[in-house]
Amino acid sequence: MWSQMNRAAEEFYSRLLQGFDEEKKGICKDPFIYEADVQVQLISKGQPNPLKNILNENDTVFILERVPLEKEETSHVEELQSEETAISDFSTGENVGPLALPVGRARQLIGLYTMAHNPNMTHLKINRPVTVLPPLWVRCDSSDPEGTCWLGAELTTTNNSITGIVLYAVSCKADKNYSINLEELKNSHKKRHHLSTVTARGFAQYELLKSTTLDDTVPASQTTVTLDISWSPVDEILQIPPLSSTATLNIKVESGDPRSPLSHLHRELKFLLVLADGLRTGITEWPAPLEAKSAVELVQEFLNDLNKLDGFGDSTKKDTETVKHDSAALDRSIECLFTVRCDLDFAEQLWCKMSSSVISYQDLVKCFTLIYQSLQRGDVQPWLHSGSNSLLSKLIHQSYHGTMDTVSFSGTLPVQMLLEIGLDKLKKDYISFFIGQELASLNHLEYFISPSVDIQEQVYRVQKLHHILEIIVSCQLFIKPQHELLFSLTQSCIKYYKQNPLDEQHIFQLPVRPTTVKNLYQSEKPQKWRVEINSGQKKVKTVWQLSDSLPVDHLNCHKPVTDFSELTLNSSLEERISFTNMVTCSQVHFK
Repeated sequence: MWSQMNRAAEEFYSRLLQGFDEEKKGICKDPFIYEADVQVQLISKGQPNPLKNILNENDTVFILERVPLEKEETSHVEELQSEETAISDFSTGENVGPLALPVGRARQLIGLYTMAHNPNMTHLKINRPVTVLPPLWVRCDSSDPEGTCWLGAELTTTNNSITGIVLYAVSCKADKNYSINLEELKNSHKKRHHLSTVTARGFAQYELLKSTTLDDTVPASQTTVTLDISWSPVDEILQIPPLSSTATLNIKVESGDPRSPLSHLHRELKFLLVLADGLRTGITEWPAPLEAKSAVELVQEFLNDLNKLDGFGDSTKKDTETVKHDSAALDRSIECLFTVRCDLDFAEQLWCKMSSSVISYQDLVKCFTLIYQSLQRGDVQPWLHSGSNSLLSKLIHQSYHGTMDTVSFSGTLPVQMLLEIGLDKLKKDYISFFIGQELASLNHLEYFISPSVDIQEQVYRVQKLHHILEIIVSCQLFIKPQHELLFSLTQSCIKYYKQNPLDEQHIFQLPVRPTTVKNLYQSEKPQKWRVEINSGQKKVKTVWQLSDSLPVDHLNCHKPVTDFSELTLNSSLEERISFTNMVTCSQVHFK
């Protein structure tokens, strides 16, 4: 038996070391299989970490779980698992998420990891000195009386020499009537680790904004804004964070929510992207029109109105009022966050009409032909904002002098012409907002509005700028922060997007003073509340956490000790089940 265990420890260590070395070299980042039933994944620092919901872990770790079973393998489930952890949903063949291992199997894997790193196990055929591998965490099925959902092991070192290991156990329970006392937690930690004094550090997370589903056709947006607060010392369980705490806003915004005051601008951006794709690929997938009249009719009416007004005159006012009315489903308080500019020039008004009505390449050709002929005859002499380099603006300036270049509206030219005037219009919209709100200067925005890069890159940068705008307006609308915070957030987003690609899943973090956001959390129930007790040793700790949602993503895949899904679904809002986690640890010294 001992020889089998020794061999198992050697093989387990060798496979973990291979995965660790490959990840460092960038060779392979996919999970690998160990002994047919265990899937091993190395999660690097900064990647989404399933332990973050409990331990706020963000370092490199090994995550071990059950290998996902294919349909044809379901008949062998009995050979791979105990009766207590039978998986109920495999017969459907559906993706049931991460899968846990039996607690006994998890303990065995933790034991092999511990043996391999123990410097006293000199008989093991392992190269010395032993490489210090990242912490190892195993998903557990909660089949034991304690309801263990994670087991973990983390090495302790001194001068790169392994001196011991800390073994963790995490339990999870659903309980409406939880009862816990801070002093009991402290005394328990003192007794377990033979300590005389301990400190307690608190953490609370408040959900300030979470989008909900409108109906079956409009899914919920991924937009979320949370407030993380940490402090020390902690006076009592569920203590309201004091104003001396450290606080951070976490902001993730998905563009395109139809309830957003920017929905009309986002629609224009989407049309701009359609044109850019068409220019790049030669295939344009035209969206459904928003107007009852055709694009050609709208443009002809627009030119007729200009001709009657002998220039530009009141047409600007009329058109901006129409645009405002089209987005008029906005509340007045929302409308003031992003108002439609009242200085739309000829090309911008043309964009507003064509972007909502053009449904084919032929529409584009006919519209630009009408405009070209009207300019040639001198029927209209529209004004433009300065600074545009679009082909249409050049033709208009030429028309002032009675001579115009001959233009053939064929190939990709009509698409490029509409793309150019759309780019100019959207850039001015964003400039107007950021400068008008005193959140950025032209110098700050230069990267996003520069015409010196090719048109595809210009579109991509404008898309980034729109995402920044969505973030700022969402915060203005739901959090109503002071201007100082909005300015800091804007500058943080600008800096990020100058260096990184567009990423609407990125969480922007903004440190804030609790005094500036106290009205957002002091009377609210936290989404998550946690206390961590230790004596100065970071790895040796006891953690108790209360959360309003299941913090362990693999428990709902099994027949749990307590039916979590039934508890949450069948409870009224007033009796919503809370979930408690307890993290305990024991330290083993090798030397």
